[in-house]
Amino acid sequence: MDPNQRPENQQAVVAQVVEQRPTPSPKKKSRGLGTLVLLILLLALAGSVAVNVALFGLAGFESFAGETRVQEKFVSHQRKAKDKVAIITVEGAIVSGEGFFKRQIDRAKDDKHIKALVVRVNSPGGTINGSDYMLHHLRKLARESKIPVVVSMGGIATSGGYYVSMAVGERPGTIFAEPTTWTGSIGVVIPHYDLSELLKDWGIAEDSIASHRLKTMGSFSKPMSEEERNILQALVDEGFTRFKDVIKQGRPAFKNKPEALDKLATGQIFTAEQAKKSGLIDEIGFLEEAVDRAIKLAGLDEENVKVIKYKPEPSLFGILTGTGTAKRDVDLATIVDLSTPRACYLATWLPVVAANK
Repeated sequence: MDPNQRPENQQAVVAQVVEQRPTPSPKKKSRGLGTLVLLILLLALAGSVAVNVALFGLAGFESFAGETRVQEKFVSHQRKAKDKVAIITVEGAIVSGEGFFKRQIDRAKDDKHIKALVVRVNSPGGTINGSDYMLHHLRKLARESKIPVVVSMGGIATSGGYYVSMAVGERPGTIFAEPTTWTGSIGVVIPHYDLSELLKDWGIAEDSIASHRLKTMGSFSKPMSEEERNILQALVDEGFTRFKDVIKQGRPAFKNKPEALDKLATGQIFTAEQAKKSGLIDEIGFLEEAVDRAIKLAGLDEENVKVIKYKPEPSLFGILTGTGTAKRDVDLATIVDLSTPRACYLATWLPVVAANK
């Protein structure tokens, strides 16, 4: 069959082009409601920004004006009683002793209803200056207010933490440690690290300009000379002597037996049981037992006394950020402070990087 021929009953297929008309677009909805909603959102955003700026401004002013104050918190016994036993906390590594610790002292000093102190120590220690600052103000408060001091040790009360515990004076039965407390670590350390070989690998060399060769004493960028080591050792020895003298004031049994203290003052950490046997503490007990002892020493009626502690007053910055405390900035002064060689009553070979203000 000729491919150009087709059967008679077969119709020819004719292609038809159908013109497609564009679909009519829907009618535009009124934009009045959308504009109103957008305007409300913009106003709300502007208001939120204004409020936050105001609050952060107040938070900054609060920090500038003295940061956080302290609040009194009821702990136990009779809430409505006038006579009080105040718990003052020493928490974390000790740097300066100022800040919250000092505000606790000032608050207690101004409260004539406080008849006894319980110092709750949970600290590995810290700088010599900060530890001595705390001890001084605790003793001063006890002396001027004529109130007894009892110490309750938490998980750790070593080195500077033990040093501060000597605020009890010569009164017996006043240092309590929990069964799992670590204490002791009596000694002094000046943390130092020789990074000169590492810096040499990096192509970094000490090139400081100083008025005297000893001005850069303790620098981590060069090995320590024998002259520098002897000078720093003398500083350590002097601080160590003071540490032992302070212990003799708080643990009078060692006054007539200095050799017994020398055997303990090796930097060793002791358990509560070991500390009690050696005379470093008096009793093994919890905070409640220390409070009971303070009540008894002050001659108070346990049915008519209120036990309180202090906590930081929440700042606006803390409320907004959920931290509960004021903002702590890490500035150049902080970095320089951390890099400065210093003698420490501290149970670690690391530099002090956490602060109990």
